Amino acid sequence: MSSVPTILVFDSGLGGLTVFREIVKARPDASYIYVADDAFFPYGQHDEATVIGRVVPLMGELIAAHAPDVVVIACNTASTLVLPNLRSTYQVPFVGTVPAIKPACSASKTHRVSVLGTSGTVRREYTKALIRDFGQGCEINLVGSAKLAALAESALNGEDVADAAIAVEIAPCFLDGPARTDTVVLACTHYPLLLERFVTLAPWPVDWIDPAPAIARRTADLARGGSQPRRPARFIFTSGARPSPALARALAPLFTDFGARAVA
Repeated sequence: MSSVPTILVFDSGLGGLTVFREIVKARPDASYIYVADDAFFPYGQHDEATVIGRVVPLMGELIAAHAPDVVVIACNTASTLVLPNLRSTYQVPFVGTVPAIKPACSASKTHRVSVLGTSGTVRREYTKALIRDFGQGCEINLVGSAKLAALAESALNGEDVADAAIAVEIAPCFLDGPARTDTVVLACTHYPLLLERFVTLAPWPVDWIDPAPAIARRTADLARGGSQPRRPARFIFTSGARPSPALARALAPLFTDFGARAVA
């Protein structure tokens, strides 16, 4: 059996699935492990030092257990905090997820762009540096949501999420006037899970910028080869939980193995 690359996709929860599905399209031949750190979800409720102290040793355990050829940090919060530590600690190539400010500002015709992320992501210095470097003269509106990631997880688990709850969270993205907001950056990987609802509930049409396709292309470039035969795609919750029946049905087309062992 020929050897293929093993790609590990890591997120605090289910949001990284929006990145995972694009990577699978780009490299359908690879072996995959998806790790949801649900035991520590959501990362935005923890301070920066705590997130770093959690993710760096946990990643060491995951690398030792699964020997990935590439690791994708499919989480804006973790990427903006932990990537330098991970790259200096481990030899495995890492692909991060950061707000897609440069392509959004390039695409905007009104030069009014909103960045919709978690509260932690939008206040982080990393995000502000991206704006300074790639804002291209646009007026950029930072919108931090404390609830959308959890709402997205609830929806994917088959729970009823009211339109009004979503509408309240996205409303600050839309600035009216002679030049309306025309572009919204989805700066949390959970948010594309609700994209159809966003489009329906938006007060006017905008371009929603999802970084997942670009992350997938970068991952495919790095995942040139591997040392293992192809294995079934595996989904692991760090809490040791099993997916709910609704979630298992949603994940069934992507995963054949649901790990039940707690990690760290």
